[in-house]
Amino acid sequence: MALIRISLIFVCLTSTYATSVLRNYENAKIELEEYIESKKQEINQRYRPLYHVAPPVGWMNDPNGFSFHNGEFHLFYQFYPYDSVWGPMHWGHVSSPDLVNWKQLPTALLPEQEQCFSGSAISQEDGLTLMYTGRTAVDYEPYFNETQYLAFSDDGINFYKYEGNPVLPRAPNGSPDFRDPKVWKYGDNYYVVIGSQTSDKRGRVLLYKSSDMKSWDFLSLLGESDGDMGYMWECPDFFELDGKFVLLMSPQGLQPQGDRYKNTHQTGYIIGDFSYDTNEFIHEVDFQEIDFGHDFYAATTTEANGKRYLIAWFSMWDVPHPEDSDGWAGMLTIVRELRLVGTRIIMKPVEEIITLRAEILTDSDIEPNQILEFGKAVELMIDSDINEETELLLEGREGGDPVWVRWDPEIRKVVIDRGYDDIRQVEWSPNESLKYRIFLDTTSLELFCGEGEVVLSSRVYALGGWKLTNVSNQTVRIKAYSLNRGTPE
Repeated sequence: MALIRISLIFVCLTSTYATSVLRNYENAKIELEEYIESKKQEINQRYRPLYHVAPPVGWMNDPNGFSFHNGEFHLFYQFYPYDSVWGPMHWGHVSSPDLVNWKQLPTALLPEQEQCFSGSAISQEDGLTLMYTGRTAVDYEPYFNETQYLAFSDDGINFYKYEGNPVLPRAPNGSPDFRDPKVWKYGDNYYVVIGSQTSDKRGRVLLYKSSDMKSWDFLSLLGESDGDMGYMWECPDFFELDGKFVLLMSPQGLQPQGDRYKNTHQTGYIIGDFSYDTNEFIHEVDFQEIDFGHDFYAATTTEANGKRYLIAWFSMWDVPHPEDSDGWAGMLTIVRELRLVGTRIIMKPVEEIITLRAEILTDSDIEPNQILEFGKAVELMIDSDINEETELLLEGREGGDPVWVRWDPEIRKVVIDRGYDDIRQVEWSPNESLKYRIFLDTTSLELFCGEGEVVLSSRVYALGGWKLTNVSNQTVRIKAYSLNRGTPE
């Protein structure tokens, strides 16, 4: 009887402690939302985007949990609300009916004993489930450990963490670098890919399987660096596209090779074939960059309505972020739709982005040295002769940084030049004419060439709207639309 009484007391104490922890967590969430609402009033708006997702305050990096649930797209992101530099990671949260118009939602995850690093989301009949990396501090080198956690929501807004966390406590080889789970369901089972390292510091991607997302079995290696492909493969994603399988990831530590791999870290993909019977991914096309601009990292995808969509962090590690002095830093690219054509992925802006068009600003031939002026949010359709050099200067109407967009027919390369030898360029084989589609927001340029065979995304800090000068020797046809706001103020 005494043993039973002691057990009952222990259960009651445990239940009381759990209730107290949950109450403290809920109070912290309320206090955070009150802080965000107050802090927003102090944000300098000069660089704030009009149709790209950005944090309401503080710091943003990787997009997380990109998913379609109950008729809405959900998008989460790495978030530190208390400063405009990287800090203890939370998960910010927005949703959209169409991937163009976004609504700000309450912060989904707050750190406790663990920081809430990157991960993914999956829609289930009873709600939306998050799987993320919990990073905890340890008192031995390298002074951190990474494991995989779950969090659940019945309404897609309020999330509670699984009491049995972590559900994946270690990599097969014990590597502390074990992060960024991307989960999906095939048949009756769940699968997840996770980025990690070999014992001699080469990047790799691991594949696991589960019947309930709580107990996981290691299956295979989907890919591994041979020594030239970086020391860590972050943010892996694995999906079928037009009859092939694609391993998308962000390798760290690639050395520059001519025009390629000039950013601090890269994002790209390997094409191959995969069998759920053998769990073997046979590589058929080696790693290729997916975006050739200055600022693109940690891309992730989701599937809905028979289409595969991608979004990425529109920034880069270890570079200046001028907006950080304004109380925020970081944003995400516009959403792109993916197709596999031959041995390359092509990316086109999501179709629904045309709903942001407000009015046609111009639709005419622009002579050499002619100048056009626009507002902060513009879509440009450009057509010119592929046999002659095309060069457009884009700069702020009130100053800020200039950028040159060039086509060089001699070397058949598209060039984004931010000055001071800060160039990104890539070979391209256009058809009968040079066709560009350029999206400009307050501090960004996204250039889609042709049907999306080549895409370059770069941050450009213009002030007071955009000014375009045709510095080519040829006349260029330009159609320009002003764009409405698609993200919260």
